[in-house]
Amino acid sequence: MTSDAGADMLLRVTVTETWETVDLVVAAGTSVREVKQEALRRGLHAEPDLGAYEVKFRGALVVDEDATLETVGVPSGAALIVLPARRRPVR
Repeated sequence: MTSDAGADMLLRVTVTETWETVDLVVAAGTSVREVKQEALRRGLHAEPDLGAYEVKFRGALVVDEDATLETVGVPSGAALIVLPARRRPVR
């Protein structure tokens, strides 16, 4: 993939804790962890415990959150999901 790491890209990130979708404009060189942090801040309206959440792209867990969006293959316009790392029982 040959793109400018500084180029702006639009992402739609759903935070399942609140089912809020957050639109983010970030550079392709932004880490997945930074995207998760900003989405949680906006979706939860609080400082999140980053270790308590994980990110999925195209249904797959993003294991290396220090990787850049470009490295993971996230294109502009993509949708990501941020969800609790541990499953919660259905009540």
